[in-house]
Amino acid sequence: MTRVDFAYGAAHRLRMACRTAARHVGAGRRLLVYCTDARRLQRFDALLWEFEPASFIPHALAGDPLAGQADVVLVADAGTLAGTPPLGWLLNLDLDCPPRAERFERILEIVSGHEADIQAARRRWSLYQQAGHEVRGHRLPADHPAVGNHPGG
Repeated sequence: MTRVDFAYGAAHRLRMACRTAARHVGAGRRLLVYCTDARRLQRFDALLWEFEPASFIPHALAGDPLAGQADVVLVADAGTLAGTPPLGWLLNLDLDCPPRAERFERILEIVSGHEADIQAARRRWSLYQQAGHEVRGHRLPADHPAVGNHPGG
């Protein structure tokens, strides 16, 4: 059974996703990041380069020759996700559940305070539960660096 963790209350979803990726890479874990929205995935890719001036998170698109060496592998579609070996952990930036979620030990979901994001997260939560996954919610603390008056993302 896959465990799915929802972290909600992020002021900026993609910045929080970068912090999450950095934390997991720092702990020695590789991470798949799934998102079928090309613009959102490109913004996340760009943020991985610039979100903290003194850090770098080695990342690559799935299918890139360097993806096997990257700590974070970006996956843009369901077909590629199906052909990518699971790394154990998946960060879902899509508005839908990733296909074949049971392939992953853990799925991480980040939810901003934007109404559309909240509604999509509620649908995913329900679908994960219906599929028999263990679903947990975690409220981000108000003083968290990624929580504040940033624009949504």
